[in-house]
Amino acid sequence: MKTSLYLLPLGVIVVFFLVAAEMRGNLRARFILKPLATLLVIAVACLAFLEPTQNPIYTAGVLIGLIFSFGGDVALMFENRRAFLLGLVLFLLAHIAYTITFTALTSFSTLDLVSTLILVVLGVGFYRLIAPNLGTLRVPVIVYIVVISVMVNRAIAALASPMFSHIAAVMIALGAILFYISDMLLAAARFWRPFRYHRISLAFYYAGQLLLALAASYFV
Repeated sequence: MKTSLYLLPLGVIVVFFLVAAEMRGNLRARFILKPLATLLVIAVACLAFLEPTQNPIYTAGVLIGLIFSFGGDVALMFENRRAFLLGLVLFLLAHIAYTITFTALTSFSTLDLVSTLILVVLGVGFYRLIAPNLGTLRVPVIVYIVVISVMVNRAIAALASPMFSHIAAVMIALGAILFYISDMLLAAARFWRPFRYHRISLAFYYAGQLLLALAASYFV
C-alpha cells in the first residue's frame, strides 16, 4: 500500500469534525482543524517523494499549489473583506501553480474542446447568477472564474496524456472538478443565496485537494 494512504483515515476524521464545527459556528475548532486538515494534505503530497516512480515536476507543482492553498485557508478563516481578497489572491496563485504543472505534463486534444465548451457555459452561467451582488469584486471574481476553469481544463487533459497512469489521471481530473464545485458552492452562498449547509463545500474542497496530492504517489 502507498505510504501516503496511511494519512487518509486521519484526514477524513479531521475534515468531518471541521465541517461539523463550521456548521455549529465553533470558531475555536475552525482555527485548529482547518489548518490541520490542509497540513495533512500537504503531508500526503510530501510522502510521494518516498515513491520511486513519482514525477518531481508534478509533486513539486502540487506542493506549491497546496502551500498557496494553506495561506488561502488561513486568510478565509478571518471573515472580513480584506481577508477574503487575500484568500482569493492566494487561491488564484494555487490554481496557476496547478495549471502550469498540469500543462507541463499534458498535450492538447479533442477532449480539451469538449471540456472548454462545458466550462465556458458553466462559468458564464454562474457569473450571471452571482453578478448582481458582486459590487466592486466583479473583476477579481471574473479573473478567478477564468483561472479555475483553465485549471480544470488542464486537469481533465490528464485523462488523454500518456504521462499519467490511469488512476493518477482520474484522481487529477476528479480532484480538480471537486475543487471547482467547492468554490462554486462557497461563492453561491456568499454572492447569491446563503443556504444552511453551504459549509459542506469544505468536504468537496478537501476531497479534491487530497486527490490531487494522492495522484503524486500513483504517477505510473
